[in-house]
Amino acid sequence: QVQLVESGGGLVQPGDSLRLSCATSGFSFSTYVMNWVRQAPGKGLEWVSGISRGGGVKTYEDFAKGRFTISRDNAKNTLSLQMNALKSSDTAVYYCSVSFDGTTYRGQGTQVTVSS
Repeated sequence: QVQLVESGGGLVQPGDSLRLSCATSGFSFSTYVMNWVRQAPGKGLEWVSGISRGGGVKTYEDFAKGRFTISRDNAKNTLSLQMNALKSSDTAVYYCSVSFDGTTYRGQGTQVTVSS
């Protein structure tokens, strides 16, 4: 079955960096576009960034541009998100996501808390 396992979250101060990872299994990772989404307390899911199958095309929501970098390793079936210059507004649960055959899959998420 499809499995997505996020890790790397934590409690950091404003301006710090974190690197999130997503280990995947149960589907052909290199075949699909992958995304990061997040959910802040009391809010809905928000798209953060996406990456093409080969990794050559990367897209970001405006708040992530210049601070976040998405990447993938198709040999290891893993997705990453490097987050720099973190702000309190980045506090959220972060999920990796893939969609195919009419279904969207997400993992259990990893909590990122940015607070002084």
